[in-house]
Amino acid sequence: MSLTKEFIRGVIKENPVFVLLLGMCPTLGVTGSAENGLGMGLATLAVLVSSNIVIALIKNFIPDKVRIPAFIIVIASFVTIVELSMEAFLPDLFEALGLFIPLIVVNCLILGRAEAFASKNGVYKSIIDGLVMGLGFTFALTLLGATREILGSGAIFGFKFVAKDATTMLLFILPPGAFIALGFLTAFINKLSTKKSSAQPK
Repeated sequence: MSLTKEFIRGVIKENPVFVLLLGMCPTLGVTGSAENGLGMGLATLAVLVSSNIVIALIKNFIPDKVRIPAFIIVIASFVTIVELSMEAFLPDLFEALGLFIPLIVVNCLILGRAEAFASKNGVYKSIIDGLVMGLGFTFALTLLGATREILGSGAIFGFKFVAKDATTMLLFILPPGAFIALGFLTAFINKLSTKKSSAQPK
């Protein structure tokens, strides 16, 4: 398993947001700023890696009839840990993300990787898969949040870099701006992925 190829797969070729279009609810809901996008991405990454490890370890002990409910219990347990940790140590971010933190439980990216990968592979491969897909998700949310924040308020990670009287496009901070920015970024990432694929020798 090539770590470089796996990284490229998770971030570019099979990016959960821009290519697979998974986890659209938090993607559109929390990316009003780069900080929120990064925070949600890292929280999801932590849950994804942790749940992949546990599911890879216990997969042979779970009856097929209760496989999905068992996966959801594992995921929900880690979401609770992440939620309580954020509330204790990052209260401002916890308040900003609000309801979207517990909704990580039903993020189809996490359950999808548990069912499609962790339940069929060993611990090491499941860790790598969780990392690369989680990093791809974090990259997508941070990029989308940064794009909306720059265009909508002339700032990034809260740091203002345009004059107070400068004109910005407030639309990108509002909900419709999330759809517009996501559409353009998805087209760009897919175009980039297509170019790389066509440039490879056959």
